[in-house]
Amino acid sequence: MNTPLAERMRPKSITDYFGQEHLLGPKGSLTQMIANGVFPSLIFWGPPGTGKTTLAQLLAQEKERPFYQLSAINAGVKEVREIIHKAEHSGGLFSGKNPILFIDEIHRFSKSQQDSLLNAVEKGIITLIGATTENPSFEVINALLSRCQVYTLNALEKVDLEKILQKAITKDAQLKEKQIKIKESEALIELAGGDARKLLSLLELVIQANPKKTIEINNKLVFETIQTNTVLFDKNGDFHYDIVSAFIKSIRGSDPNAAVYWLARMIEAGEEISFIARRLLILAAEDIGIANPTALVLANSTFQAVTSVGYPEGRILLSECALYLATSPKSNKAYKAIDTALEKVKQTGNLPVPLHLRNAPTKLMKEMGYGDGYRYAHDYKDQFVEQEFLPKEIAGTKFYDPAENPKEKTIRDFLKNRWENKYGY
Repeated sequence: MNTPLAERMRPKSITDYFGQEHLLGPKGSLTQMIANGVFPSLIFWGPPGTGKTTLAQLLAQEKERPFYQLSAINAGVKEVREIIHKAEHSGGLFSGKNPILFIDEIHRFSKSQQDSLLNAVEKGIITLIGATTENPSFEVINALLSRCQVYTLNALEKVDLEKILQKAITKDAQLKEKQIKIKESEALIELAGGDARKLLSLLELVIQANPKKTIEINNKLVFETIQTNTVLFDKNGDFHYDIVSAFIKSIRGSDPNAAVYWLARMIEAGEEISFIARRLLILAAEDIGIANPTALVLANSTFQAVTSVGYPEGRILLSECALYLATSPKSNKAYKAIDTALEKVKQTGNLPVPLHLRNAPTKLMKEMGYGDGYRYAHDYKDQFVEQEFLPKEIAGTKFYDPAENPKEKTIRDFLKNRWENKYGY
């Protein structure tokens, strides 16, 4: 069997590992952990192809620990218990060499499956290393998460991807049989999107599609090869973010036909139903927002419903939601408003709350002027009276600017009637 290039190039030691300087650099947290001999259970969170599996294997090798590996896609409680049983009878608990259990895509484990790990992790029978592309705060149960340290792995930088390319064409035994020169690497790096595995898969595809002994790789050759050998999605997740991107952009661009096509591609490829529903939920707030607040309600209902229903019926719920969002008015003003406000907070720091807006639950606070001058809106016509609600240092700053859709035009009229002089609506 011909082993894929990405697997052949998997680092054999920590020194061969590229990227994640914040973890493995001289002052990296994992570097310190290795040096200090402390090795707790870990969760590696990051995009595909950032080296989560490899790092787990290398840490086991570095600490001379037995290493067991499971994928949450095809393993369950039975497989977990079998490994725990082996660990209990290995003597590792008393020697300080307890086995490492690595679970890839741990976010796919159900609550009961994650519960099956708790006792063994807590007692130190195994050291757990979980890998996930999803936020552990949402996908890993609190009891297990509290027993693990979470480390974030970032998409690889261009300089790291360049090193990986050069190492592949100069060190891999099969590629060394050819004369390969990388004249231009921009296309490979751009298409890889920070994913080392995808980068090497693309490189291998280009080389296999051009069987000459001497190959000069440039951007044109890469794009031509990819266009005629399109592999845009696979069940192992190498390319699924491309499909997700196309799906989201189709809905954002109000194209229901494209949206339902990319949805079908994800469903056919076995994408997790809650992953799709979560992306729709985020899109409803980010790209539709106040233009149609019902979109968020529907997306949230869809998320809850498909979690209960699952496949195959869940495909209908996802389709309804995707089509509704695609044909809805669009506005990113809520998204832009909070990001603008966050940037202002970073620039100005913790500005004091104006005295008239502060609560005055004690006599001393009242004597200090807390609450003085505050005007209760319901005591005035139309439940409105102009007063200052921002710190004086940023008074008059407009964070929300309504878009030109029917709903937000109504909102603009509402704000103009009240705040035209201050905010310029």
